[in-house]
Amino acid sequence: MSTDKNRATAAAILPLVGGPDNITSIAHCMTRLRISLRDRSLVRDEALRALPAVLGVVEDDTYQIVLGPGAVARVTPEFEALVEEARAAAPTAAPAATPTTPARPVTADDLAAQGAALKEAQKARNATPFKLFLRRIANIFVPLIPALIGCGVIAGLNGLLTNLGWVPAVVPALAAIASGFMSLIAVFVGHNTAKEFGGTPILGGAVAAIIVFPGVAKIDAFGLELRPGQGGVLGALAAALLAVYVEKWCRRWVPQTLDVLVTPTLTVLISGLVTLFGLMYLAGEASAAIGTFANRLLDTGGAFAGLVLGGLFLPLVMLGLHQALIPIHTTLIEQDGYTVLLPILAMAGAGQVGAAIAVYYRLPRNGSLRATIKSALPAGFLGVGEPLIYGVSLPLGRPFVTACIGGAAGGAFVGLFHQLGVAFGSTAIGPSGWALFPLLDGRAGAGITLAIYAGGLLVGYLVGFTATYFFGFTRQMLTDLDTGPDQAPDTATATGTPPKERIPA
Repeated sequence: MSTDKNRATAAAILPLVGGPDNITSIAHCMTRLRISLRDRSLVRDEALRALPAVLGVVEDDTYQIVLGPGAVARVTPEFEALVEEARAAAPTAAPAATPTTPARPVTADDLAAQGAALKEAQKARNATPFKLFLRRIANIFVPLIPALIGCGVIAGLNGLLTNLGWVPAVVPALAAIASGFMSLIAVFVGHNTAKEFGGTPILGGAVAAIIVFPGVAKIDAFGLELRPGQGGVLGALAAALLAVYVEKWCRRWVPQTLDVLVTPTLTVLISGLVTLFGLMYLAGEASAAIGTFANRLLDTGGAFAGLVLGGLFLPLVMLGLHQALIPIHTTLIEQDGYTVLLPILAMAGAGQVGAAIAVYYRLPRNGSLRATIKSALPAGFLGVGEPLIYGVSLPLGRPFVTACIGGAAGGAFVGLFHQLGVAFGSTAIGPSGWALFPLLDGRAGAGITLAIYAGGLLVGYLVGFTATYFFGFTRQMLTDLDTGPDQAPDTATATGTPPKERIPA
């Protein structure tokens, strides 16, 4: 039955994205089905959003359909299979879709359309070389997230069993399972880096493997002592990136008859020597500086730092700058076992949820928007915020700002306790909201750690709700938005201006 449901979801999505011939590539991350399209105009956005299994759509470098954690990993293989079957049976072009006209007055479809327009405009502004580079860096780490989550949960379980003194024979086994991936994460980063930047993935992994090889401790690098793992993921990223450029250089100058022998040898040799006698030390210093800065920032200015981080994270996501945090999170996990930044940044989602609930209660007659909020809130509580951001708060404008205020309050709450000595973080990246609970770890024990994080979420919900309820709407916004399906806003009747053209931004 579950397989049938996933296949039905895939079958419903396929014609709405223009059919199999409109798709050039298919992939998925933790929550989204990502597809590349030949003709964007064939996609029926509103019909996609109306599907029960679809939590939202996001357009970036690929067209992304938000299905949620777990669901996306099951729907994607069915979607791929349907595409292949359809191409084999009838490789014909899909007909152009006829978009539907949104109903009057202002509805959830209107807000979703404006959210999509805002996203498209932001995408155009984000197409700078620096932000495109950050996106490529994110593409290196996103495929690692499922393993980080799985190993993080096992590490948390192992810590719990150790503290309780239960099943001592199982503890070493769990420790090995949880730590194995992290001990070799540099290799996976090197592999993905070479793949992303156009090199041979296995050569990138081979160069990065030097960093974790125990024998590096015997090497005298100009009087600097090396240790296995020094430089971590930053060193692996730099080493593999260097290997890509060396490999491309070799492809241009090495005769084709010698390429299969000379190019891999020179790539690994040159990149390996530079890694051992330079990159490992430099990346190690950079990694140590990142860890020191993050912990000192929260140790000395915890409440204020948490307020700034929690309040600015949603705008960072809009600007595409949040992708720069992924290597930082991974570096902190390598060093300390957890990233102290993620629980604070997760408060932005709590503020978003509180703001959405306030919108729900402030617009009792807008059944369309209230239905969207009800369907998106469960995903919001679990840390999937795109449906609420692009379908509710961002197109409304003011509620997006008040959501940031809620995130700032929650971040300040968590940061304050860090400043008081109760430091904790997430053992993996990716989840947020309630989904982050199994991944929390800290110095003060599980009970206090969970209580503080829950308290931060509660503060984010309450402040986001209160700020939005009292300050999230002007009188004109309430006039335009708080109308039933058979009502037209008074100002629209008086001016003849369609409500959609006056949605507050």
